Amino acid sequence: MTIDKVTLEILKNHTRAAAESMAYTLYRTAHSTFVKETEDFTTGLTTADGETFATPTELGATWFVGLNYGRAIKMIDDYRPGDICITNDPYSGFVCTHPPDMHIWKPIFYQSEVVAFSVGHIHNTDVGGAVPASLSRSLSEVHQEGIRIPPTKILTKEGINQEILDIFFKNVRAPEQNWGDLKAQIAACNTGERKVQEMIKRFGIETFREGIPELLNYAENQARAIVRNLPNGKYEFWDYIDEDAVNGWPCRIKLTLVIEDETLILDFTGSDPQLESSMNIPTGGDPRHVLVLVGVVYVLYSLNPKLYLNSGITRICKCILPSGTMVNPEFPAAVGMRTLSCNRLHGLTFGAFAQAAPERLMGAPASGGPIMNVNTTDIKTGRRIMAAINPMTGGSGGCADGDGNDGSGANQGFLKNTPTEVNEVEAGILVHRYGLMKNSAGPGKHRGGLGTEMVFEALAPNTKITARNRDRTRFAGWGIVGGKAGAASAFVRNPGKTNQINLGNTDIVTVDPGDIIYVSCGGAGGWGPPTERDPKAVLHDFKCGWITKQHAREIYGVIISEGSVDQKATTACREIKKSESNHNPSDGFYNVSVSQQDFEKVWTKQNYEKLTEGLAKLPISWRFFAKHQIFSAIAKMPDNDPSKLDGAAVQTEFNTLLRRFPDLRNRTEA
Repeated sequence: MTIDKVTLEILKNHTRAAAESMAYTLYRTAHSTFVKETEDFTTGLTTADGETFATPTELGATWFVGLNYGRAIKMIDDYRPGDICITNDPYSGFVCTHPPDMHIWKPIFYQSEVVAFSVGHIHNTDVGGAVPASLSRSLSEVHQEGIRIPPTKILTKEGINQEILDIFFKNVRAPEQNWGDLKAQIAACNTGERKVQEMIKRFGIETFREGIPELLNYAENQARAIVRNLPNGKYEFWDYIDEDAVNGWPCRIKLTLVIEDETLILDFTGSDPQLESSMNIPTGGDPRHVLVLVGVVYVLYSLNPKLYLNSGITRICKCILPSGTMVNPEFPAAVGMRTLSCNRLHGLTFGAFAQAAPERLMGAPASGGPIMNVNTTDIKTGRRIMAAINPMTGGSGGCADGDGNDGSGANQGFLKNTPTEVNEVEAGILVHRYGLMKNSAGPGKHRGGLGTEMVFEALAPNTKITARNRDRTRFAGWGIVGGKAGAASAFVRNPGKTNQINLGNTDIVTVDPGDIIYVSCGGAGGWGPPTERDPKAVLHDFKCGWITKQHAREIYGVIISEGSVDQKATTACREIKKSESNHNPSDGFYNVSVSQQDFEKVWTKQNYEKLTEGLAKLPISWRFFAKHQIFSAIAKMPDNDPSKLDGAAVQTEFNTLLRRFPDLRNRTEA
């Protein structure tokens, strides 16, 4: 039979509604703040082969649109009615992407045939390991990031696998939360199974069997149509994480995007080697792994908000993920902080696509704000607390159509705001301030979205704060077509006091009663020259408290006097600024932070090309070490040495390294 368009549309709405019902079930029954308030979870339906054909649009995380469960599903030999399977191991099937993410899936049968799976994940606040909340960039092996469960049946008709649960709960810091969230997951999968059975009863099994592949084809065709309207070409872009390890060197992620008719090739050659920290992205080399394609999905959805979200979108993509790099690490590389790297990866994708469609896309999303967890003691009851605080997010980039969104951007916009009162009760802290950060937006004709900031106080001794994904203290979000970079993020203990400490990108800090923590997420990049911004918009930002008078004058050339724009003074000021810009070198398509400009004066494109070439010849276990040796040597060279810039010094240091370690030279030659 051939399914007609009307029936397909009805089936599409039913499948999406089923995924939404699963999400509501999970949302309403979860126990942890990070699930029931922040909404870091997913639900969906997959084919018998693991391709996701239905996903929610109203609830949950948006990073896993198109996640393929196939490799994990195949690791279970025999499925029977009533089975529910579970894993949080990043290296078993590559469906789980760091240990706190617990994925489960349930086979849905028609008679004796598996026709679909109901699936989903939640982010556990803690799964054990070396630090509270399980995640820190200081960790170097996945073994340190908590207990890992390979694909296993957690539930059968005979009952729950209590032995697995007992082992798991003995190794985590908040077992009641974990157990409550797992039960919510199971309920969600049961909801999905029930909804699919209802669809089969209504439409018939043949319509269901034929319709599901057509839903995947439908999304694929939509994606191809979008790409057809983009200019063919090759577009390069790179961006940086502040450091590749604790107090390390900058970490580069590079993308070469090839748009060719209806297809996309994303080549990540030139990205940093596998890291000795936890910011690696476990893809298993899958050329369509969802984590490296989140930015693509966001771009396509921005260009067509009617895009149907399922695995069909990813079929137009092919990713090149060199083995032994941070985008395709080998076991047992730590992966807990992959969120940070993925944030940068998404912005990287936006940056590459922006070259192809600058009039339709935006500056960099803010990024750099942490997801914070508190491990403390309730001062009234004495009970131990392991809880998440409100995720710190910044705005989205400015674009040709207008300013970016304030306080919530493309990277983690799906993470919902947690009310201050809930933060105080659940996490045992006192919040002094939570709001938008002044002067943080990347200036532009259309400014970027403002970042956010929070000030809170510890109430109990030995309170441990985990601030995972801290970044953008050095390399702020870039602006495009004349727009400027946003403000950097910050993390400070006891700001303004004699014992003030700038914590930088520290992700674990212990505080005592009375200690104050200030944390911010930087601003997003702007679009277009700031001097072309409507003075009324600048005045509005000032009256809202989002910029100062000085910022309005120095950045936008707008003079504010007695609560209004001084038109004559503004015109004169802007003429001076335009004259100054005409005599200065252009920023080019992108405007990056001063820190990035300074870094790239030494670490030029030629140096990175020579570094990439040399590292690829080394055994994977040597690459991170070699990078650090070379960076240290280059940093000690005189600034006026021309070999420092053109790749020659990098090659010299490679040769020095091979002379120091003859065994390494032999392995390289082999």
